[in-house]
Amino acid sequence: MFTGIIEELGVVKALRREASGARLTLSASLVLDGAVPGDSICVNGVCLTVVDMGRSEFSADVAFETLKVTNLGELKVGEKVNLERALRLSAKIGGHLVTGHVDAVGRIRERRQEGNSWRVVIEAPEQALRYIIKKGSIAVDGISLTVADVEKSGFSIAMIPHTARLTTLGLKSPGDSVNLETDIIGKYVEKLLSGRMEEGVNLELLKKTGFA
Repeated sequence: MFTGIIEELGVVKALRREASGARLTLSASLVLDGAVPGDSICVNGVCLTVVDMGRSEFSADVAFETLKVTNLGELKVGEKVNLERALRLSAKIGGHLVTGHVDAVGRIRERRQEGNSWRVVIEAPEQALRYIIKKGSIAVDGISLTVADVEKSGFSIAMIPHTARLTTLGLKSPGDSVNLETDIIGKYVEKLLSGRMEEGVNLELLKKTGFA
């Protein structure tokens, strides 16, 4: 589990394709402090397991399925990535609970400056949009952000200078892809309500009883 608060920017040193997926090697420093093989590190919103490491780099295997449902396969040598270590139970949750399991890949449609920040509009597929709500939380390439607005084909966020400076979102342009993970709470609520619906509880009843 992660929080979406990026600790540092790593750099891609190698992405070696293999029959079963790929081996990704990244340079890093802060996230390797105290790390050992087997630890989890979130890379652009994807939970990966450290399989090999040195003083200033680590490698992780990327499964074929992960390459299929995320944008990690698009990474190029020299490209920067967002890194975060797994959450310690004693740590503060500065963002929101992020699992590192990507729901969909979105694409930046627009980026425009608004005062000292930027409005970033991201296109998202329906399977992700159904869980995205205005003022709710979302992880974009592993960054915990608040949804500013939702539209038919996507959503927008406000990127402050701090986020632009310390994460890869500040380097992204229209047309670039981003990994999306929606708020896990919405998925559990949907699962719970779907069972209730089968038992005769529907939206109309929820409204009448003051629950919706």
